[in-house]
Amino acid sequence: MGGVLQALLPGPLRPALLAPAAAAVLLREAGVLRFAVPENRRLVPEHVVLRGPVAGALQFGFEMGTGMRTYSPSALPHLLLAALLLAVPPAGALAAATGFAAARWAAAAATVAHDGSTRGGSWDARWRTAHRPLALATALATVISLACGISGG
Repeated sequence: MGGVLQALLPGPLRPALLAPAAAAVLLREAGVLRFAVPENRRLVPEHVVLRGPVAGALQFGFEMGTGMRTYSPSALPHLLLAALLLAVPPAGALAAATGFAAARWAAAAATVAHDGSTRGGSWDARWRTAHRPLALATALATVISLACGISGG
C-alpha cells in the first residue's frame, strides 16, 4: 500500500506531509499536546499474558500489534503507519515491523517477569513514575530513526 501511495505522491511532498505528523506526535508524547488517536478500546485478557514469558508475550504482542485488542496510550504506532505509507521504502517495512514486534514482546515479557514484592513495588507504580520520560525518549528515538532511514543516512 505504501509503495502505491509513494508512487502517486511527488518525492518532496511525502516528507513534507510526514514532518508535521512527527512534530505533533513528539509534542503529544512530551505531554504538550493532547489529542485522541484511533484505538480499539478493549484489553487483552490477563490470561493471555499469564501463558508465560514466551507464548503469552508473543500472543499479547500479536494482539496488541495488530490492533485486535488494545487501548493506544501512544501515537507512535500511528506515526509509524504514516511513515510506512508516505516515506519508508518497501524494504524498510519489514525492519519496522520486526522492531515494533520486538518492542511489544519486550514490554509484555518484562511485565510478566516483574515481581513487585522483590523489586521495589508494583509494575503499575513504576510505570507511572517512568512513563513520561520513557514516552518522550521512545518518540525521539522513533523520529530520529525514521529521519535517518528515510534520508538514507
